[in-house]
Amino acid sequence: MSAGATRGGGVRDRGSRWRRRRRWSGSTSHGRLRVGIVGTGNIGTDLMLKVVRSPLLDCTLFVGRNLDSAGMRRAASLGVPVSDGRIDAIVQDPGRFDLVFDATSAQDATRHWAILSELGLPVIDLTPAKLGKLCIPALNLAECIGEPNLCMVTCGGQAAVPLAHCIVRTQPQVGYVEIVSTSAARSVGPATRVNIDEYLATTEAAVGRFCHVGRAKSILVVNPSNPPIKMQNTVFAKAEEVDMPALRAAVDEMVARIQAYVPGYRLVVPPIHENGRIAITVQVAGAGDYLPEYAGNLDIITCAAVAAAEESARAFRQEATVATHG
Repeated sequence: MSAGATRGGGVRDRGSRWRRRRRWSGSTSHGRLRVGIVGTGNIGTDLMLKVVRSPLLDCTLFVGRNLDSAGMRRAASLGVPVSDGRIDAIVQDPGRFDLVFDATSAQDATRHWAILSELGLPVIDLTPAKLGKLCIPALNLAECIGEPNLCMVTCGGQAAVPLAHCIVRTQPQVGYVEIVSTSAARSVGPATRVNIDEYLATTEAAVGRFCHVGRAKSILVVNPSNPPIKMQNTVFAKAEEVDMPALRAAVDEMVARIQAYVPGYRLVVPPIHENGRIAITVQVAGAGDYLPEYAGNLDIITCAAVAAAEESARAFRQEATVATHG
């Protein structure tokens, strides 16, 4: 067992005492928002590595079930406190956290939220449980600040819904949108495979929320090819008449906006219109933090979650400054 880790729900800090503080109050560790991460699989571990690099976030606990898992070992090697106590490790001392990321499964996230909401702990949920406000940073980041629960939709939703939004914003009549997301099998963990139904339903719900179309469909393709392919997302929409210059300008602006927090996001097929159908394709390359660059599906949802948390950290820092100086 590594230094900083305990079994059965506890965690030993690196020499400092735990202090109970008011959540979402702007209280930070060395000026950073204190966050816990529940879930130590592919998504959770990739998220942890991004949080460690963030100048605005401090990972005060990485929680899972097995201290010998690859993710736990990676966190411990970086000096991040770890615990195999599952959600109980958070419950044991909720004052240690300003925010909790949930990177487990839709079923576990539902159970966790029932507990964390009672503790007053805000949650950024990376599962497709759809328990709180849908958050896609390129579309509604500002209005998500202070929300008690943010649903980061799905990896396909983060990649494709902004493009669908561009289509409906620039075209007068769009009655149907279809999203096809393809990811390498090696990058799709067991929790995602268990939650396929929730993944599809939540992606379609995001199309409805941000695009206001009558019909939407989401398709997920898990590609077992070797070497693995990079994540790819295609948006189709029915539209007879298209203002192509307006659409291309909107898509270019949206791609640049997403690249600000997902550097590997790239437009590979600009908008085309054939036989009454619009098509746009993007590819997402991962940063290689935990899995190789083919795992763009991990990168886009963890980058989006970090972007949401960092925006909250900035807002709370500003509030604290105003409160201090009047």
